Amino acid sequence: MTDTAKSQERDLEMRNLRVEVSMQPMTIHEIEAAVGGRLLTPGEMFPPVSAVGTDSRQVEPGSLFVPWKGEKYDGHRFIDAALEAGAAGCLCAQVPEQLLPGKFYIQVPDTRLALRALAASCRNRYDIPVIQITGSVGKTTTKEMMAAVLGAKLRVLKTQGNFNNDIGTPLTLLNLGPEHQAAVVETGMNHFGEIRYLGEMVRPTIAVISNIGDAHVEFLGSREGILKAKCEIFENLQEGGVAVLNGDDALLNTVELPFRTLRCGQSEHCNVRISDLADHGVEGITCTVTTERQTYHLTIPAPGEHMAYSASMAVAVGEELGLTEEEIVRGVASYQPSGSRLRILRLREDRLQLDDCYNANPQSVTAALEILAKTESDQKIAVLGDMGELGELTEQAHYNVGALAAMLGVDFVAAVGEKAELIAEGCMESGGTALHFDSRESALRTLTAQFTPHTAMLVKASHAMRFGEIVEELRKTYD
Repeated sequence: MTDTAKSQERDLEMRNLRVEVSMQPMTIHEIEAAVGGRLLTPGEMFPPVSAVGTDSRQVEPGSLFVPWKGEKYDGHRFIDAALEAGAAGCLCAQVPEQLLPGKFYIQVPDTRLALRALAASCRNRYDIPVIQITGSVGKTTTKEMMAAVLGAKLRVLKTQGNFNNDIGTPLTLLNLGPEHQAAVVETGMNHFGEIRYLGEMVRPTIAVISNIGDAHVEFLGSREGILKAKCEIFENLQEGGVAVLNGDDALLNTVELPFRTLRCGQSEHCNVRISDLADHGVEGITCTVTTERQTYHLTIPAPGEHMAYSASMAVAVGEELGLTEEEIVRGVASYQPSGSRLRILRLREDRLQLDDCYNANPQSVTAALEILAKTESDQKIAVLGDMGELGELTEQAHYNVGALAAMLGVDFVAAVGEKAELIAEGCMESGGTALHFDSRESALRTLTAQFTPHTAMLVKASHAMRFGEIVEELRKTYD
């Protein structure tokens, strides 16, 4: 995906973002001071603000509206609409020609930076453990696992869904309140400087990197570039903080840090060690995690051996925050996947759908195909689509996942999308059966016929491919 295309996609994302978050009440003057702005209506009195929104279509009465500006989209055009809909006031980098009576306006140089400053102010109110998570694959899974474990003892604020960018992260932090005893914040990126930017408001006490893969190599040049960008997370790690890393990741093992570092994995050098790993197919996995303090026998109710890494990292953080063995084991067992992340759908006549269509990169597709291969069924189908942001790796990566599907014994591969033609090619040249489809619609007709009783079907692609529509149509047909 080109920079221009990425920018256009982001503009669309912002248009579709319908977010209103609650926050601890702040006076207008507290907001003004936090964002370094100038109140344009100084003579009027306003009650404290307890909600912030970025979407003029969804505002709470008395909230603060923050217009967002993209390359081809500018929320300043909707200030009047937001205020007329009930917002008490707004931040603005561009002052409207006319100020509505009874509303406040705080002028700032940049609304994006102002929202970050406001979020940082909210974060700084609370002296609690804050865990910041990044990585190429498994960020959301690790976040959900971490929140599940910590939630066995503590009241935890967590990033909702994958709300992990420069919009979602500050909105997450604005939700912090005195009731929270810990926060788990997922942060993503596709360019240098983005993790640093997010970390400046998160100010983590524990920094976690799940792994280093190929996602975003188009923008970062190489896996070494990806490593460098991910390691920006340590620039804002607080004094006395802890780093938690995937100890089986070759690139992460080159990182030496001036912080206490816990490496989680199956390798002998790991100080949080995974062993006795047993795969029970779609029912999940069991494993043993051994630390310097304790041995944990874990049951993880989600498929895929990769889940052991998220669990081991959650064990490490749980120990750091004083959880007991019983609390950690119970927390791991309570894990539930977020969204379309290897969601298991059991349909009539023993049809099984593996919905993993939120995102895709070579590492996550490989993991999903391995799970499909281990699933007991009469027929195994993989519906695979385009993977984005792979740069010069694009062609080889698509070919390779097709070849892997064939080698794992997948009975039929439906490859959907322009890039996915190479998936079909790789599969067929490795002795497998595959068809290439230009669109979801054309694929759906074939998949509906192929999804016979006692079939397991994996649906996997980058989010932009909208494969969720395939999942839902097949579910409606065979539920």
